[in-house]
Amino acid sequence: MMNRSKIVAIITGAISVLLAIAYLLLVQILDYRDMKPAPISQFEVPAIAADSWHIDHIA
Repeated sequence: MMNRSKIVAIITGAISVLLAIAYLLLVQILDYRDMKPAPISQFEVPAIAADSWHIDHIA
């Protein structure tokens, strides 16, 4: 009979392998989609407020 730590290690390893396979499948599915970049007109141009900072004294 295997002791508890070996069983936990095997279960943890199996979960890790399953998560890795699921991640690879998800990446393949997302990469398979034909994604086109959004047109430039779709982006909002943020307003940039320019301000100058002056440091007169350094305490």
